[in-house]
Amino acid sequence: MALVPYEETAAMGLQRFHKPLATFSFANHTIQIRQDWRHLGVAAVVWDAAVVLATYLEMGAVKLRGCSAVELGAGTGLVGIVAALLGEHSTLPFNLTPLPISCIDVHIAFSLSHILGAHVTITDRKVALEFLKSNVQANLPLHIQPKAVVKELTWGQNMGSFSPGEFDLILGADIIYLEETFPDLLQTLEHLCSNHSVILLACRIRYERDNNFLAMLERQFTVSKVHYDPEKDVHIYKAQKRNQREGL
Repeated sequence: MALVPYEETAAMGLQRFHKPLATFSFANHTIQIRQDWRHLGVAAVVWDAAVVLATYLEMGAVKLRGCSAVELGAGTGLVGIVAALLGEHSTLPFNLTPLPISCIDVHIAFSLSHILGAHVTITDRKVALEFLKSNVQANLPLHIQPKAVVKELTWGQNMGSFSPGEFDLILGADIIYLEETFPDLLQTLEHLCSNHSVILLACRIRYERDNNFLAMLERQFTVSKVHYDPEKDVHIYKAQKRNQREGL
């Protein structure tokens, strides 16, 4: 699940985390994320890294049309939800002079949307899945929900549930905090990535161990910083397997 330092809340204040709902606007949708700090703690609140990564996706940094994406340590699921909405939103970007539309035209458009929209797998550990699923179902229209799957993934374990190199895009927000998880996370990234996959990780650099993870990542991947939000002090890093060409 999404892992962030507990002590950071002292500086930020706990008030916003105790609110039952956090409201955002992405992809022309109002998204209401249920939070549950009392029962699930840091995994069940929206952290700044998730907001910055969702904003970066909305900026069009990655082409989501027809993309197979996975969010790791999804927590509340905000990033995965936004990816699914943007994938659908970018599928049929028509801005043309209105023409008469038949029922067949509508059916064709819907079929294209179903085929070309992003397919997003939103993952976390088993303990957080029901909470995660409730946010996904509450915020995605019914016709998008089949393309957004909530699935259990514990890093370094149950990897057999995922095909090697299954995803075009791997997303993670505030998932590189606990040092003991680094080897399992790297193993998971290696398994999920093909030679054409792109990894986007959003995080704050709080401690030296965070830089240590990036150094470990660079042994297997090319890594570059592609975005920085100075207001929230959040960096976004892009990584790709070393044997592939640069570029999204």
